[in-house]
Amino acid sequence: MTGPTDIQQAVSDEQWADARLIWDYHQMRHELRPADVAIGLGSHDLGVATTSAGLYRAGLFPVLVFTGGNSPTTAGRFPRGEAVHYKEHALALGVPDEAILLEPCAGNTGHNITYSRQVLTEAGISPASVLLVSKPYMERRSYATARKLWPEVDVRCASEPLELDDYVKSIGDEKLVLDMLVGDLQRVIEYPKLGFAVEQDVPEDVHAAYETLLTAGFTSRLVTP
Repeated sequence: MTGPTDIQQAVSDEQWADARLIWDYHQMRHELRPADVAIGLGSHDLGVATTSAGLYRAGLFPVLVFTGGNSPTTAGRFPRGEAVHYKEHALALGVPDEAILLEPCAGNTGHNITYSRQVLTEAGISPASVLLVSKPYMERRSYATARKLWPEVDVRCASEPLELDDYVKSIGDEKLVLDMLVGDLQRVIEYPKLGFAVEQDVPEDVHAAYETLLTAGFTSRLVTP
């Protein structure tokens, strides 16, 4: 057996080691503290809404924005839009309707930040601190994007507390998860050059793992820089 599940056998032990390096790098591991608002970033992963609801119930923030329209990977799963389904899930978990603001149009992380900020402004809210809730491997990219587009706020990141093995089991496709890890790291590296995000230091071992997985063909989530 070469991976943590018996779903596929296409990933070698060495590739898993590289994937874990990248997985660990993507997570900011911020110490959580109370924030003025939280923003749940839309995706295919309903765990973002579950985590957001749990953090609200823990008293970490009074207002929660769910942001996201649809993408080719989420249209089938969330036909009414990512933010709408996230809100419905959070309501079912006990978050009151009056605590949730909805941003149903964003199509990328930059939109998530910019449009959520607009929604908050329209609601008369000017936060000094923001908690971004995302998929585990999207923390660093969302942080870098927010620091670029909203530099005056204190930004912290959170995600569902899963290890890579457990996340793979939740998705059910080993190669797809590695493709996503590689794709997000590509964005961390390339987006600052395009003005989309602040620069992030990428350690040599993480960059080497990235290059190795690129060469091995984990490329379905890459974008053209």
